[in-house]
Amino acid sequence: MRFKLILSSVKADITDKVVDAAKEAGATGATIIPARGTGIHEAKTFFGLTLEAQTDIIMLLVEEHVVTKILDTIKQAGEFHKPGTGIAFVVPIEHVVGLDSQMDKFKQDVQKNYF
Repeated sequence: MRFKLILSSVKADITDKVVDAAKEAGATGATIIPARGTGIHEAKTFFGLTLEAQTDIIMLLVEEHVVTKILDTIKQAGEFHKPGTGIAFVVPIEHVVGLDSQMDKFKQDVQKNYF
């Protein structure tokens, strides 16, 4: 089996919405890491204090055959067409350990999608 890692940076208030959508599209779980970042759309200031919105990094380790579906779903759920809402990208994975409890489900999914 081949795996990919989808990393997505979203505002904390939509993290659950994005994760739920990814699970409905085929992700088996997610790891969420609190973060903060900067970009073209800088944080707003109020009386000289910078107000930074909490950002979450969502990590999804998924099978290669569901990457496009999940990525499209994340894009739609996170409303990434709007400026400053989030980004997502995919990283190839060479080796994975610790997924023994999920291997039966992965095999069933592969058989369902290819046979």
